[in-house]
Amino acid sequence: MDKFIVSARKYRPQTFDTVVGQEHITTTLKNAIKNNQLAHAFLFCGPRGVGKTTCARILAKTINCENIQADGEACNECVSCRSFNEGASLNIHELDAASNNSVEGIRTLIEQVRFAPQSGKYKVYIVDEVHALSLAAFNAFLKTLEEPPPYAIFILATTEKHKITATILSRCQIFDFKRITTNDIVEHLQEIIEKEKVNAEQDALQVIAQKSEGCMRDALSILDKIVSFTNGEVTYANTLEHLNVLDHDYYFKILESLQKQDLAATMLLYDEINRKGFEGDIVLNGFAEFIRNILVCKDEKAVALLDVVAGLQEKYKDVAQKISLSYLISALNILNEAEINFKLARNKRLHIELTLIKLNFLQQAITLAVDENGAVVKKKQIDNKATLQFKPIVALPVKIKPIKPPTEESKFYVQEPTIKQEKIIKPTTKTSNNTQPKVNTKQPNLLEVLREKAKGKYTISEVLEAESLEMNKLKECWNKYTEKLKKQTNKHSTIKTFELAEIEIENEQIFKVKVSAITQQKFIEQEKMFVLEDIQNTFNNKGINFTVCLNENVEQETIPLYMKLTSKQKYERLVQQNPLIEEFKNKLNLGLES
Repeated sequence: MDKFIVSARKYRPQTFDTVVGQEHITTTLKNAIKNNQLAHAFLFCGPRGVGKTTCARILAKTINCENIQADGEACNECVSCRSFNEGASLNIHELDAASNNSVEGIRTLIEQVRFAPQSGKYKVYIVDEVHALSLAAFNAFLKTLEEPPPYAIFILATTEKHKITATILSRCQIFDFKRITTNDIVEHLQEIIEKEKVNAEQDALQVIAQKSEGCMRDALSILDKIVSFTNGEVTYANTLEHLNVLDHDYYFKILESLQKQDLAATMLLYDEINRKGFEGDIVLNGFAEFIRNILVCKDEKAVALLDVVAGLQEKYKDVAQKISLSYLISALNILNEAEINFKLARNKRLHIELTLIKLNFLQQAITLAVDENGAVVKKKQIDNKATLQFKPIVALPVKIKPIKPPTEESKFYVQEPTIKQEKIIKPTTKTSNNTQPKVNTKQPNLLEVLREKAKGKYTISEVLEAESLEMNKLKECWNKYTEKLKKQTNKHSTIKTFELAEIEIENEQIFKVKVSAITQQKFIEQEKMFVLEDIQNTFNNKGINFTVCLNENVEQETIPLYMKLTSKQKYERLVQQNPLIEEFKNKLNLGLES
């Protein structure tokens, strides 16, 4: 029995013309070869299974071909091409960076670059999954990648371009591979089944292409499985069964029953789907994609975005004309929320059924509304547009109560807010014996008057007057806080700093604290908020503040000279003292770190 080779390897393209869906890449590479404008480093990035490694191998074979064709293709007949096709060429080296991502793997590659090719013009090094390299490996690779020997060409391939460092990207010529379209995959699969003499329906091939999501390798792998499963008879039905894809007919039936608001038929259809083994999230995702395709068909300009099996386009267009745009958008919103919350639901089936119930009464919710009495009525349609009108607001009349003129008995005097004793003459009415008004020589204190009026309900205290800074009192407060710090055994440096600090008053509210070192300044800054609160409370003055500065009479802390110098400056000073160091460095070809 012959050894089986999967289609992805058996039908791997051998020339640029046979690469599917990447014409913008292959044309550029062929022109570069013909015009002798080949870069020394390439970066092939794009999704998986779209031809990155294949193009790298074709490029390596073509540039070493002894008889390059006029169109820039390899001849596939010379010794070099045959050795490439048989996998025996010594001019191509492949490194899997996912399993060799350390510095040792890159160093081994760099050692191989030193040797020129024994036959052929170039040695090509293909590094696959290059984004998996460590940062140290990237740094070790930089110098060789920037200035390789003239016979060395590097081709880096990756699916995650954003993980590659900018220093690598700037040294490479970047080619972005794109996903292969469904039509290109179907055409390629058609060519393969003709060579393999397999019977396959066009609809089945289109389902395979859609399931592969633009990846040719996945499409070929799916085709191999279905051919083995069906014994060479690939039909639309067995393809759906093997790929666990729900037939679009179910979606059309569900949508029809939802439009008729036939909830029983909808629930029975879902029960039939569930008994076939389809999970709820697959049903939600498939139905959302189905509604999206219907929405696309509402506009003739967007029909090109429709990606369905051939022959169903007209059916989609007919259904789209019967359903309102508002229903489709609202249904998509409900399905999207249901799919997001599916994993959180404990009862998965009930979650799907509730979604179908919402969709069943969605049409009624769009066209109907409820009036004030609770009855269901049609929404009012307004044909004539009118601007928003506002009703003018009438000002309310304000009633003003007239103020009576003061009488002789209602006269009062306003006392100045001072504590000084003053005489107040109280007005009294005339007596029958025409006596003079009595003079009250005793003036009660303001606090006593307020306490009498409050009668114990409130606590009344006299507001103390703010005091200005005074040196003796300030030092006393400063020393009290120092004594408070001494009770905290873990602040010995701070205590010593407070004891040695010099205090100088600038004005009534500002004073300076002078210290002799930056570290002492930081110690006081850490305690500033607490000591300042004690000083403000002592002087009853919240405006008091102070600054911490270095004493000008004390020498500042200096950094030793050897700590200021860079590596290069240190080396230059050593060379001045001993010139033999320079000669020793040149003989050993040593470098100098920056």
